[in-house]
Amino acid sequence: MDISHTFDHFRTQVQPAIWSKLEEFALLGYDSVSAEEFWQYLTRKKWKKVKNEPKLFEMIQDILSVKVSDYINYATIEAYKSTEFSFEDENELKELLK
Repeated sequence: MDISHTFDHFRTQVQPAIWSKLEEFALLGYDSVSAEEFWQYLTRKKWKKVKNEPKLFEMIQDILSVKVSDYINYATIEAYKSTEFSFEDENELKELLK
């Protein structure tokens, strides 16, 4: 069973909860978070280890319980993971690490 497919099936049903959470983020000054980015957080982090068919009320509860700090921590780590540092030579790295 492909778990991401299962979550995608519920996406339209939980969309109002996602919008509500994004409005809360905006009120707290984090208005640049998109619905797609938030959905990726939910599927990659929050529901990563879910083994069974998710229940709609549990998914909505999970969405509404997300704290801004939880999302920001996830986004920061993902940004570090995706950033590739390349140095022309070892001297550039040594200069950076001084």
